Amino acid sequence: MKSLKENFQRAHIVIIGSGIIGKFNALELSELGFQITIIDPAKLQNSSNAALGLLMGNMYQKRRGRSWDLRKQSIELWPQWIKFLHKFNNELNIEKPLMQLTTNEEKFKKLEKFIYENNDINLKILEKDSILIKNINKAFQTRNIKGMISFKDGRINATSLLNTLDKCLKHKKINFLEEEIIKIRKSNNHWISTTKNNEDIKSDMIILCNSLKALDLIRNLSHNIKLKPVLGQAIEVDINDAEVDLFSLPKQFSINGKNIIRKSKNKLIIGSTDEYSTMPEENPFEKLTNFLDKKPSWLIKGKISKKWYGIRSRPDGESSPIMRKIENGLIICTGFYKNGILLAPACSKWVANEIKNYLA
Repeated sequence: MKSLKENFQRAHIVIIGSGIIGKFNALELSELGFQITIIDPAKLQNSSNAALGLLMGNMYQKRRGRSWDLRKQSIELWPQWIKFLHKFNNELNIEKPLMQLTTNEEKFKKLEKFIYENNDINLKILEKDSILIKNINKAFQTRNIKGMISFKDGRINATSLLNTLDKCLKHKKINFLEEEIIKIRKSNNHWISTTKNNEDIKSDMIILCNSLKALDLIRNLSHNIKLKPVLGQAIEVDINDAEVDLFSLPKQFSINGKNIIRKSKNKLIIGSTDEYSTMPEENPFEKLTNFLDKKPSWLIKGKISKKWYGIRSRPDGESSPIMRKIENGLIICTGFYKNGILLAPACSKWVANEIKNYLA
Protein backbone atom coordinates (compact mmCIF):
# COMPACT_ATOMS: atom_id res chain seq x y z
CA MET A 1 0.00 0.00 0.00
CA LYS A 2 1.38 3.39 -0.94
CA SER A 3 2.17 5.83 1.86
CA LEU A 4 0.35 9.13 2.21
CA LYS A 5 3.44 10.99 1.02
CA GLU A 6 3.60 8.82 -2.11
CA ASN A 7 -0.02 9.55 -2.93
CA PHE A 8 -0.67 12.87 -1.25
CA GLN A 9 -3.79 13.72 -3.24
CA ARG A 10 -5.65 11.08 -1.28
CA ALA A 11 -4.98 13.02 1.92
CA HIS A 12 -8.05 14.07 3.87
CA ILE A 13 -7.81 17.57 5.31
CA VAL A 14 -10.21 18.95 7.90
CA ILE A 15 -10.67 22.73 7.98
CA ILE A 16 -12.26 24.00 11.19
CA GLY A 17 -13.95 27.35 10.52
CA SER A 18 -15.99 28.38 7.47
CA GLY A 19 -15.22 32.08 7.16
CA ILE A 20 -13.40 33.67 4.23
CA ILE A 21 -10.08 32.10 5.26
CA GLY A 22 -11.53 28.61 5.69
CA LYS A 23 -13.31 28.78 2.33
CA PHE A 24 -10.25 30.05 0.45
CA ASN A 25 -8.09 27.32 1.97
CA ALA A 26 -10.68 24.70 1.04
CA LEU A 27 -10.76 25.80 -2.61
CA GLU A 28 -6.99 26.17 -2.93
CA LEU A 29 -6.42 22.67 -1.52
CA SER A 30 -9.30 21.19 -3.49
CA GLU A 31 -7.67 22.41 -6.71
CA LEU A 32 -4.61 20.35 -5.71
CA GLY A 33 -6.77 17.25 -5.41
CA PHE A 34 -7.03 16.92 -1.62
CA GLN A 35 -10.21 15.62 0.02
CA ILE A 36 -11.60 18.48 2.12
CA THR A 37 -14.09 18.63 4.97
CA ILE A 38 -15.10 22.01 6.42
CA ILE A 39 -16.49 21.92 9.95
CA ASP A 40 -18.35 24.83 11.55
CA PRO A 41 -21.34 24.85 13.93
CA ALA A 42 -22.82 28.10 12.56
CA LYS A 43 -21.35 29.27 9.26
CA LEU A 44 -23.68 32.25 9.05
CA GLN A 45 -22.43 33.69 12.35
CA ASN A 46 -18.69 33.89 11.74
CA SER A 47 -16.82 37.20 11.69
CA SER A 48 -16.59 37.23 7.88
CA ASN A 49 -20.28 38.11 7.73
CA ALA A 50 -19.47 41.48 9.36
CA ALA A 51 -16.82 42.37 6.76
CA LEU A 52 -17.36 45.32 4.42
CA GLY A 53 -14.86 44.04 1.87
CA LEU A 54 -12.51 47.03 1.65
CA LEU A 55 -9.15 45.87 0.26
CA MET A 56 -6.52 48.27 1.61
CA GLY A 57 -3.38 46.72 0.17
CA ASN A 58 -1.40 49.16 -1.93
CA MET A 59 -2.14 52.07 0.43
CA TYR A 60 -0.59 50.19 3.37
CA GLN A 61 2.04 52.59 4.65
CA LYS A 62 4.57 50.15 6.12
CA ARG A 63 6.15 48.86 2.91
CA ARG A 64 8.43 46.26 4.44
CA GLY A 65 8.21 43.16 6.57
CA ARG A 66 5.83 40.22 6.62
CA SER A 67 2.60 42.26 6.60
CA TRP A 68 3.60 44.09 3.44
CA ASP A 69 4.80 40.87 1.78
CA LEU A 70 1.41 39.24 2.40
CA ARG A 71 -0.44 42.28 1.08
CA LYS A 72 1.76 42.51 -1.99
CA GLN A 73 1.24 38.83 -2.79
CA SER A 74 -2.52 39.08 -2.30
CA ILE A 75 -2.74 42.15 -4.56
CA GLU A 76 -1.12 40.05 -7.30
CA LEU A 77 -3.29 36.97 -6.63
CA TRP A 78 -6.71 38.65 -6.38
CA PRO A 79 -7.20 39.09 -10.17
CA GLN A 80 -6.60 35.34 -10.62
CA TRP A 81 -9.17 34.54 -7.94
CA ILE A 82 -11.73 36.90 -9.51
CA LYS A 83 -11.25 35.18 -12.88
CA PHE A 84 -11.66 31.77 -11.22
CA LEU A 85 -14.81 32.82 -9.30
CA HIS A 86 -16.38 34.37 -12.41
CA LYS A 87 -17.38 30.83 -13.41
CA PHE A 88 -19.89 30.98 -10.55
CA ASN A 89 -20.70 34.71 -10.49
CA ASN A 90 -19.59 36.88 -13.40
CA GLU A 91 -20.71 40.03 -11.58
CA LEU A 92 -18.20 39.59 -8.76
CA ASN A 93 -15.52 42.27 -9.06
CA ILE A 94 -13.28 44.61 -7.10
CA GLU A 95 -14.63 48.14 -7.43
CA LYS A 96 -11.85 50.70 -7.60
CA PRO A 97 -10.49 53.17 -6.54
CA LEU A 98 -10.36 53.55 -2.75
CA MET A 99 -9.82 56.76 -0.79
CA GLN A 100 -8.35 57.23 2.66
CA LEU A 101 -9.41 60.62 4.05
CA THR A 102 -8.72 62.57 7.21
CA THR A 103 -9.39 65.90 8.89
CA ASN A 104 -6.18 65.59 10.92
CA GLU A 105 -3.37 67.74 9.49
CA GLU A 106 -0.62 65.62 11.05
CA LYS A 107 -2.03 62.42 9.52
CA PHE A 108 -2.37 64.15 6.16
CA LYS A 109 1.31 65.14 6.27
CA LYS A 110 2.19 61.48 6.85
CA LEU A 111 0.16 60.52 3.78
CA GLU A 112 1.99 63.14 1.73
CA LYS A 113 5.36 61.85 2.94
CA PHE A 114 4.39 58.24 2.22
CA ILE A 115 3.37 59.01 -1.36
CA TYR A 116 6.42 61.22 -1.98
CA GLU A 117 8.87 58.59 -0.69
CA ASN A 118 7.33 55.66 -2.59
CA ASN A 119 6.74 57.39 -5.92
CA ASP A 120 3.89 54.98 -6.74
CA ILE A 121 1.84 55.96 -9.81
CA ASN A 122 -1.17 54.15 -8.31
CA LEU A 123 -1.27 56.51 -5.31
CA LYS A 124 -2.10 60.20 -5.40
CA ILE A 125 -2.63 62.94 -2.82
CA LEU A 126 -6.03 64.62 -2.82
CA GLU A 127 -5.73 68.26 -1.78
CA LYS A 128 -8.59 70.57 -0.86
CA ASP A 129 -8.74 71.98 -4.40
CA SER A 130 -9.33 68.50 -5.92
CA ILE A 131 -12.81 68.23 -7.44
CA LEU A 132 -13.28 64.92 -5.60
CA ILE A 133 -12.44 66.52 -2.26
CA LYS A 134 -14.59 69.57 -3.02
CA ASN A 135 -17.58 67.29 -3.59
CA ILE A 136 -16.89 65.34 -0.39
CA ASN A 137 -16.44 68.48 1.69
CA LYS A 138 -19.62 69.95 0.24
CA ALA A 139 -21.60 66.80 0.99
CA PHE A 140 -20.32 66.57 4.57
CA GLN A 141 -20.72 70.33 5.11
CA THR A 142 -17.10 70.90 6.10
CA ARG A 143 -13.84 72.20 4.63
CA ASN A 144 -11.29 70.03 6.41
CA ILE A 145 -11.36 66.67 4.59
CA LYS A 146 -8.44 65.65 2.39
CA GLY A 147 -6.32 62.54 1.90
CA MET A 148 -5.12 60.09 -0.72
CA ILE A 149 -6.55 57.88 -3.44
CA SER A 150 -5.34 54.41 -4.44
CA PHE A 151 -6.22 53.30 -7.96
CA LYS A 152 -5.14 49.74 -7.20
CA ASP A 153 -7.22 49.24 -4.04
CA GLY A 154 -10.98 48.97 -3.79
CA ARG A 155 -13.85 46.93 -2.43
CA ILE A 156 -15.38 43.54 -3.07
CA ASN A 157 -18.91 42.87 -1.87
CA ALA A 158 -18.28 40.52 1.08
CA THR A 159 -21.76 38.97 1.06
CA SER A 160 -21.57 38.29 -2.66
CA LEU A 161 -18.06 36.85 -2.24
CA LEU A 162 -19.18 34.46 0.53
CA ASN A 163 -22.17 33.30 -1.52
CA THR A 164 -19.98 32.78 -4.59
CA LEU A 165 -17.46 30.78 -2.59
CA ASP A 166 -20.30 28.61 -1.27
CA LYS A 167 -21.49 27.92 -4.85
CA CYS A 168 -17.96 26.95 -5.81
CA LEU A 169 -17.54 24.67 -2.78
CA LYS A 170 -20.85 22.97 -3.55
CA HIS A 171 -19.86 22.49 -7.21
CA LYS A 172 -16.62 20.85 -6.10
CA LYS A 173 -18.57 18.62 -3.70
CA ILE A 174 -16.53 19.74 -0.71
CA ASN A 175 -18.00 18.20 2.42
CA PHE A 176 -19.45 20.55 5.05
CA LEU A 177 -20.37 19.45 8.57
CA GLU A 178 -22.43 21.75 10.76
CA GLU A 179 -20.82 20.52 13.99
CA GLU A 180 -18.85 22.00 16.87
CA ILE A 181 -15.40 20.53 17.42
CA ILE A 182 -14.51 20.42 21.13
CA LYS A 183 -11.24 18.49 21.01
CA ILE A 184 -8.48 17.49 18.61
CA ARG A 185 -5.78 14.88 19.19
CA LYS A 186 -3.20 12.93 17.27
CA SER A 187 -3.55 9.18 16.99
CA ASN A 188 -0.70 7.37 15.24
CA ASN A 189 -0.33 9.22 11.93
CA HIS A 190 -3.82 10.70 11.91
CA TRP A 191 -5.66 13.55 13.58
CA ILE A 192 -8.97 13.02 15.35
CA SER A 193 -11.51 15.85 15.65
CA THR A 194 -14.17 15.15 18.28
CA THR A 195 -17.56 16.82 17.93
CA LYS A 196 -19.82 18.05 20.71
CA ASN A 197 -21.96 14.95 20.01
CA ASN A 198 -18.90 12.81 20.77
CA GLU A 199 -18.31 11.70 17.18
CA ASP A 200 -14.74 11.32 15.94
CA ILE A 201 -13.67 12.55 12.51
CA LYS A 202 -10.36 11.16 11.26
CA SER A 203 -8.12 13.16 8.92
CA ASP A 204 -4.51 13.38 7.82
CA MET A 205 -4.26 17.09 8.61
CA ILE A 206 -6.18 19.85 10.37
CA ILE A 207 -6.23 23.56 9.56
CA LEU A 208 -7.60 25.80 12.31
CA CYS A 209 -9.38 28.84 10.87
CA ASN A 210 -11.89 29.32 13.68
CA SER A 211 -10.59 32.56 15.19
CA LEU A 212 -10.56 32.72 19.01
CA LYS A 213 -11.92 29.19 19.40
CA ALA A 214 -8.77 27.79 17.83
CA LEU A 215 -6.90 28.38 21.09
CA ASP A 216 -9.31 26.13 22.99
CA LEU A 217 -8.41 23.25 20.68
CA ILE A 218 -4.64 23.61 21.09
CA ARG A 219 -4.65 24.38 24.82
CA ASN A 220 -2.76 21.16 25.62
CA LEU A 221 -0.21 21.60 22.84
CA SER A 222 3.04 23.53 22.99
CA HIS A 223 2.53 27.04 21.61
CA ASN A 224 2.77 30.66 22.72
CA ILE A 225 -0.12 32.07 20.72
CA LYS A 226 -2.33 34.74 22.26
CA LEU A 227 -5.39 36.24 20.61
CA LYS A 228 -7.67 39.00 21.77
CA PRO A 229 -11.20 39.71 20.55
CA VAL A 230 -12.11 42.86 18.64
CA LEU A 231 -15.55 43.97 17.51
CA GLY A 232 -16.47 44.72 13.91
CA GLN A 233 -19.70 46.71 13.55
CA ALA A 234 -21.60 48.11 10.59
CA ILE A 235 -24.86 49.93 9.94
CA GLU A 236 -26.90 50.73 6.86
CA VAL A 237 -28.28 54.25 7.11
CA ASP A 238 -31.27 55.59 5.17
CA ILE A 239 -30.70 59.18 4.02
CA ASN A 240 -33.92 60.82 2.89
CA ASP A 241 -32.81 64.39 2.52
CA ALA A 242 -32.86 66.51 -0.63
CA GLU A 243 -29.95 68.67 0.55
CA VAL A 244 -27.37 65.97 -0.19
CA ASP A 245 -26.60 64.08 -3.37
CA LEU A 246 -24.98 60.80 -2.33
CA PHE A 247 -23.98 60.19 -5.93
CA SER A 248 -21.48 63.04 -5.49
CA LEU A 249 -19.61 60.77 -3.05
CA PRO A 250 -17.12 58.03 -4.01
CA LYS A 251 -18.43 54.46 -3.94
CA GLN A 252 -16.05 53.50 -1.12
CA PHE A 253 -13.82 55.56 1.16
CA SER A 254 -12.78 56.03 4.76
CA ILE A 255 -12.82 59.16 6.91
CA ASN A 256 -10.90 59.21 10.18
CA GLY A 257 -11.01 55.44 10.53
CA LYS A 258 -14.66 54.90 9.63
CA ASN A 259 -15.30 52.95 6.42
CA ILE A 260 -18.10 54.32 4.26
CA ILE A 261 -19.81 52.69 1.27
CA ARG A 262 -22.35 54.43 -0.92
CA LYS A 263 -24.93 51.73 -1.53
CA SER A 264 -27.57 53.73 -3.42
CA LYS A 265 -28.94 57.24 -3.86
CA ASN A 266 -30.33 57.19 -0.31
CA LYS A 267 -28.31 54.55 1.55
CA LEU A 268 -24.85 54.57 3.15
CA ILE A 269 -23.06 51.73 4.89
CA ILE A 270 -20.73 52.77 7.72
CA GLY A 271 -18.50 50.37 9.63
CA SER A 272 -15.41 50.13 11.80
CA THR A 273 -13.45 47.83 14.08
CA ASP A 274 -13.51 48.67 17.77
CA GLU A 275 -10.27 47.95 19.64
CA TYR A 276 -11.73 48.32 23.10
CA SER A 277 -15.06 46.53 23.12
CA THR A 278 -16.57 43.17 22.25
CA MET A 279 -20.16 44.09 23.04
CA PRO A 280 -22.19 45.59 20.17
CA GLU A 281 -24.09 48.75 20.99
CA GLU A 282 -27.86 48.62 21.19
CA ASN A 283 -27.85 51.78 19.07
CA PRO A 284 -24.49 52.08 17.26
CA PHE A 285 -25.58 55.13 15.21
CA GLU A 286 -23.83 57.74 17.37
CA LYS A 287 -20.56 55.84 17.58
CA LEU A 288 -20.30 54.94 13.89
CA THR A 289 -21.33 58.36 12.58
CA ASN A 290 -19.02 60.29 14.89
CA PHE A 291 -16.11 60.67 12.47
CA LEU A 292 -16.24 64.48 12.04
CA ASP A 293 -16.16 67.32 14.55
CA LYS A 294 -19.64 68.20 13.40
CA LYS A 295 -22.05 65.86 11.66
CA PRO A 296 -23.79 67.16 8.52
CA SER A 297 -27.49 67.80 9.11
CA TRP A 298 -28.58 65.08 6.66
CA LEU A 299 -26.58 62.46 8.57
CA ILE A 300 -28.05 63.55 11.91
CA LYS A 301 -31.49 62.87 10.45
CA GLY A 302 -30.45 59.46 9.06
CA LYS A 303 -32.13 56.28 10.29
CA ILE A 304 -30.60 52.83 10.73
CA SER A 305 -32.28 50.34 8.38
CA LYS A 306 -29.93 47.45 9.15
CA LYS A 307 -27.12 46.66 11.58
CA TRP A 308 -24.73 43.75 12.02
CA TYR A 309 -21.51 42.83 13.80
CA GLY A 310 -18.88 40.13 14.20
CA ILE A 311 -16.22 39.28 16.77
CA ARG A 312 -12.79 39.13 15.18
CA SER A 313 -9.45 38.10 16.62
CA ARG A 314 -6.16 39.95 16.75
CA PRO A 315 -2.79 38.52 17.84
CA ASP A 316 -1.63 39.76 21.22
CA GLY A 317 2.10 40.42 21.28
CA GLU A 318 2.85 39.72 17.62
CA SER A 319 1.83 40.96 14.22
CA SER A 320 -1.31 39.86 12.40
CA PRO A 321 -2.14 37.24 11.17
CA ILE A 322 -1.17 33.97 12.90
CA MET A 323 -0.01 31.53 10.22
CA ARG A 324 1.95 28.72 11.83
CA LYS A 325 2.56 25.00 11.90
CA ILE A 326 1.80 23.82 15.46
CA GLU A 327 2.76 20.19 14.85
CA ASN A 328 3.17 17.96 11.84
CA GLY A 329 -0.22 17.95 10.15
CA LEU A 330 -1.65 20.76 12.28
CA ILE A 331 -1.73 24.37 11.03
CA ILE A 332 -3.31 27.45 12.57
CA CYS A 333 -4.38 30.24 10.27
CA THR A 334 -6.29 32.96 12.10
CA GLY A 335 -6.03 36.36 13.81
CA PHE A 336 -6.49 38.38 10.62
CA TYR A 337 -7.98 41.36 12.49
CA LYS A 338 -9.26 43.72 9.73
CA ASN A 339 -7.64 42.00 6.76
CA GLY A 340 -9.16 38.57 6.32
CA ILE A 341 -10.61 39.23 2.87
CA LEU A 342 -7.58 41.11 1.62
CA LEU A 343 -5.06 38.47 2.72
CA ALA A 344 -7.11 35.34 1.94
CA PRO A 345 -5.32 34.63 -1.39
CA ALA A 346 -1.81 34.86 0.10
CA CYS A 347 -2.89 32.90 3.17
CA SER A 348 -4.33 30.00 1.16
CA LYS A 349 -1.20 29.90 -1.01
CA TRP A 350 0.98 29.72 2.12
CA VAL A 351 -1.12 26.90 3.62
CA ALA A 352 -0.97 24.92 0.35
CA ASN A 353 2.82 25.26 0.22
CA GLU A 354 3.15 24.17 3.87
CA ILE A 355 1.10 21.05 3.20
CA LYS A 356 2.96 20.22 -0.01
CA ASN A 357 6.28 20.56 1.84
CA TYR A 358 4.99 18.39 4.69
CA LEU A 359 3.96 15.64 2.28
CA ALA A 360 6.98 15.99 -0.02
